Amino acid sequence: MALLGEDQLQAVHEASLALLQDVGVEFMGAAARAVFASAGALVDEETGVVRIPREIVEYAVAAAPVHFTVTPRNPERRLEIGGDRIAFGLVAGPPTVHDRIGGRRTGNLDDYVTLVKLAQCFDVIHFLGNQPTSPQELPVGTRHLDTYLANLTYTDRTFHCLAIGRARTLDGIEMMAISRGLTLEQIVDDPCVLTIISVNSPRRFDEAMTDGLMAMAEFGQPAVVTPFTLMGAMTPVTLVAALIQQNAEALAGITLAQLVRPGTPVVYGAFTSNVDLRSGAPAFGTPENARATIAAGQLARLYRIPYRASNASASNAVDAQAAYESQMSIWSGVLGGAHLLYHGAGWMEGGLTASFEKIVLDVEMLQMMAVTIAPADVTAAEIEEGVAAIADVATGGHFFGSPHTLARYETAFYEPLISNWQNYESWVAAGSPAADERATLVWQEALARYERPPLRPDVEQRLDAFVARRRAELRDVDH
Repeated sequence: MALLGEDQLQAVHEASLALLQDVGVEFMGAAARAVFASAGALVDEETGVVRIPREIVEYAVAAAPVHFTVTPRNPERRLEIGGDRIAFGLVAGPPTVHDRIGGRRTGNLDDYVTLVKLAQCFDVIHFLGNQPTSPQELPVGTRHLDTYLANLTYTDRTFHCLAIGRARTLDGIEMMAISRGLTLEQIVDDPCVLTIISVNSPRRFDEAMTDGLMAMAEFGQPAVVTPFTLMGAMTPVTLVAALIQQNAEALAGITLAQLVRPGTPVVYGAFTSNVDLRSGAPAFGTPENARATIAAGQLARLYRIPYRASNASASNAVDAQAAYESQMSIWSGVLGGAHLLYHGAGWMEGGLTASFEKIVLDVEMLQMMAVTIAPADVTAAEIEEGVAAIADVATGGHFFGSPHTLARYETAFYEPLISNWQNYESWVAAGSPAADERATLVWQEALARYERPPLRPDVEQRLDAFVARRRAELRDVDH
């Protein structure tokens, strides 16, 4: 879908380049500033502001690949990013979790493992973001090692490195390389993990994030450069101003990646929504959020760079608000041409909580979306068989017993996870279960069926040894 006309799109593009060249973006890291300075950007070492000439940005955009592949330890789970494909991710980042059995609580490693197991249970969840919850009982300095190991143990999907500093990033890259039986050198041209680079909007990249971004680029791993902008708080309130700022920030991060290693895979990330101007509270799944998501997709297509959007909701419960805000987010991501949909399943409270029931609700919507956008089966054989079936049934008859129907009885239509199509009396007789109650049963049944994906014993031993070594090294550094 195109929200902006061609002239409007070009106007946003030109304003973004002017903003980068004349006003600039702050890079707090000296290493990042040095990369820009060596490329000819104007660097103010006192303020950290870097002004990037448009020719440098244009070079970087031209160097970025149109599409790329990310291969996890199970090559059958590889992601083809770009073109007409879309991949859905598990919720990432919440400090708390919730389910109807245990209530709302601080995230811990047991809940973390349960969340990644649920991702493994549903094929429509294609990748893991950065920590579906943060195990807060674990030491901050080594927590990432435990979560990486859980990702590799309980799923066979690709996951996100924690791009807060070079060391955490490289740990994730190396652990995925170990799981594939490869060296760091071998994966430079064979990506296996992703990361998110969050911009501290307005117009600031912190040092840890740029160090992580440069490490990813150095080893050829894709970074999703994402300004997190809320209109009225981190950008001006108008859509066009928000798009200009978001675009400039995304291009700045993409440019840094290409200056470190030309041709490194990158993704244009967008997460622009608005705030409630009465309270300052973030809002998601709003018309403004949807319009920004669709328009940002046009900018990504202008640059021929893969695009990331998100499924987000501000609801505090798995209720109608959660459903309609997420449906707005999912549809705008699809209409915007997103290749990665982050937080695809489980996001609640504006990202503060990962919900087991919301995972199931979102999986239902994602599966329905996948069926909706799948290519139609309009072949000569299907047409011939369909016309024959129509001719076989008398006028005014029905197709329930038609051989055409019976041959497709089990596969003709989408089979829902939680939708209830009973009549009212039957539904009441069954206890009047609401959607969130039915979702509880679904995630419990999914966990009961969960099977850990096989991991070779020698690979498991190497991963355990790596974690033990790195945990000791990081502990020594802390002391």
